[in-house]
Amino acid sequence: MFDRARLTIKVITTTIILAIAMVTAFVLWDYYTAAPWTRNGQVRAQVANIAPRVSGQIIAVHVKDNQVVHAGDVLYDIDPFDFQVAVATATAVSQQRQADMVLKTAQHERRTHLTDAAASREEKQVYEATAQVARAQYAEALASLSQAKINLDRTHVRSTVTGTVNNLIMRDGDFATAGVPNVTVIDSSSYWVDGYFEETKISSVNINDPVRIDLMGFRSPLRGHVVSITRGIATSNAGAGVQGLPSVDPVYTWVRLAQRIPVRIRIDTIPANVTLAAGMTATVTIVDSKGRRAHDTIQDVFDRLHDDVFGIGSGSRR
Repeated sequence: MFDRARLTIKVITTTIILAIAMVTAFVLWDYYTAAPWTRNGQVRAQVANIAPRVSGQIIAVHVKDNQVVHAGDVLYDIDPFDFQVAVATATAVSQQRQADMVLKTAQHERRTHLTDAAASREEKQVYEATAQVARAQYAEALASLSQAKINLDRTHVRSTVTGTVNNLIMRDGDFATAGVPNVTVIDSSSYWVDGYFEETKISSVNINDPVRIDLMGFRSPLRGHVVSITRGIATSNAGAGVQGLPSVDPVYTWVRLAQRIPVRIRIDTIPANVTLAAGMTATVTIVDSKGRRAHDTIQDVFDRLHDDVFGIGSGSRR
């Protein structure tokens, strides 16, 4: 009788321990699979592709690779000789057109004050039209001069943003083609982080949630907040097939991987000892107002377990 009671106690104790272990394992599993954090994060930045507005041979490069530049700084110079000649030519043409306009205007004014007997109405109209043509030609010459001057100024190619020169391979003597980028500058004020969260965690991510960002290789974390959640990603089943119909992959596996949804995070604070570079790998964690990791409560975990087992919800899920 005593041995049976001891056996019963052992069975009950073992059952309780197994039940506690199973609940603990499920809580930990849910914590790491459903809590709003991801190791799949990446630092990104906007890059300005600087292209010359005029074509010509490069005669001087004023920056080096990875050099910090400010908006308006001259990156390199293009041979200005042809453009100086164009300015001189346009200046001479504008002066000629100005003199011609003054002459034609004076002739028109003299004819205007003459009587009809000295100058007919048709003759006055001809001189008036000639004066108008001269004024139009002078305006055209001034526009050409203005274009020539701005083209000369564009031989000094300037940075459009404040940032760091990246992957500079140009040198003196290279030929710069108008509209073709040959210098890239990473905008230092544009860094952000994309956190690629599993779709099972998106329900716990909200706009303006505080975020902790841990970069690989740095101990000090960055701080930021969620600014947007991507509303769509590419799918292989969306491509058009025969007769424009959707091409759907017939292969189905029992293991279904959760899709990754990009979440854009603005960086608010960067520690002084952190050197930020686009492309860095980051762990992104949604935290509370005190900087602690945000996760579901035990009640939320059991609600999710209740939904999975019985197919109904208790109403307390997020």
